[in-house]
Amino acid sequence: MPEDAARGQMLRLVDRDRPSLAFVLDGAPATACEGDTILTAVLTARRRLAEANAVDGPRAGFCLMGACQECWVAVDGKPLRACGTLVAAGMRVTTDRTRARG
Repeated sequence: MPEDAARGQMLRLVDRDRPSLAFVLDGAPATACEGDTILTAVLTARRRLAEANAVDGPRAGFCLMGACQECWVAVDGKPLRACGTLVAAGMRVTTDRTRARG
């Protein structure tokens, strides 16, 4: 795997001193900064919001403001947009788009 493949797509430049919180991302432990959207938290941890599957290709968000419908995830089983939903401690986020369509 190329060295940069393990890094997130986004790099946090400011507000790095906000408290962190733990959540679950696709069954694995993850962390975010308080006040992060789900999309920000995921893209600071990895390259894509959702990997390619039989339904559609990989996704990383598009408009980043809730208009394009590209960032649906399931949060504790409920479909929500990752770009407009703040991460909460303990939430379970699933990026499988076959289960996350709103």
